Amino acid sequence: MQILNPIFEVKLHDHSYGFRPERSCHQAVEKVLELGRPGYRYVLDADIAGFFDNLSHQAVMRELSDVVADGNILRLVEKFLRAGVMEGGQVQPTRVGTPQGGVASPLLANIALNVLDWHLHERGCRLVRYADDFVVLCPSEHEAKEALTLVQRFLENRLGLRLSPEKTTVTRFHEGFAFLGFDIKSRFVRRRAKSVENFKTKVRGITTRCHNLDAEMIEKLNRVIRGTAIRGTANYFATPWSHCGDAYRSLDRWIRMRLRCMKTKRKSKVDNARIRLKHLKRMGLLSLSELRKACLDGS
Repeated sequence: MQILNPIFEVKLHDHSYGFRPERSCHQAVEKVLELGRPGYRYVLDADIAGFFDNLSHQAVMRELSDVVADGNILRLVEKFLRAGVMEGGQVQPTRVGTPQGGVASPLLANIALNVLDWHLHERGCRLVRYADDFVVLCPSEHEAKEALTLVQRFLENRLGLRLSPEKTTVTRFHEGFAFLGFDIKSRFVRRRAKSVENFKTKVRGITTRCHNLDAEMIEKLNRVIRGTAIRGTANYFATPWSHCGDAYRSLDRWIRMRLRCMKTKRKSKVDNARIRLKHLKRMGLLSLSELRKACLDGS
C-alpha cells in the first residue's frame, strides 16, 4: 500500500473520492451538486451488483501490471486476491472478488474502476464516484441512456461485472436520486428515508417499554444518536448544503416520546408535562438538533 498509493494517486480521476487522502463523501456529494448547476440535468444512478465479491482478478492484475513492472509486487497482490476465505473451519479458494475489509481492497477497487472514470470522461459524461458507488451526469436523457449502455458494456467486457437492473435508473436531477446516504434533488438534499428508518430501528431496540429509563439506557441511546466522531448520525448529515433541520427536530420529538412511553408504559400527551425535556436533559440525553448546530458552528 505504501508503494502503490503514491503511484496511482496521481493517475486516478479527479472525480473519484473513495478512500483517497483528504477526500470525503461530502466532497463527492458537493461535486454532484456543482455539476448539476451548469446543465448536467440527467442522472444515471448506477449500482454494481456485488462489486467486491465479483470483481475479476484478471481485470485487477491487468490494470495493475499496465503501471507496475515489479514482479514481486504483482505476485504479492495476486496472493492477496487468491488467499481464500474461512468457511466452516475450512479454507475455500477465491477465484473472483477482493477481500472485504482487506487493507488493499479499496485501492484495488479504485485502480479497477479508474479506467471506467476516464472512459466516460472522454465521451463527455461526468462521473462522480465513491468506491463502487457512483452516478453519471449528462446534459440530455439520450446521452444518459447512452452512458448506461457504455457502462454496462464496459463493466461486463473489461471487469467481469454487471449492473443491478433493479437499482440502476436514468432520472432527471429535479426528480431525485440517492447517493451516499442522501436523497438529492435540485432544490434540496435530505437524509435518505431508508437511513432514517434504520436509525429508528436502532432506537426502538433500545427503548422498548420493558426496559427501565435509567442512566445506562440513556448512554446506549446517546451512542446511537452521536455515533463516532466522524461517521455519527448528527455529524454526517449536518452540512451547510443539506436540509435536515426539520427532520432532526422531528426525530428529537419522536425519541422523547419513546422515552416517556418507557417510563409510563403508555402513550399519552399528558406525559409531556409530567416528564419534561429538562428532566431528560438532566439525565444526559443528547439532542440531534443541538449536535447539528454544534457541528455547523465548528464546535
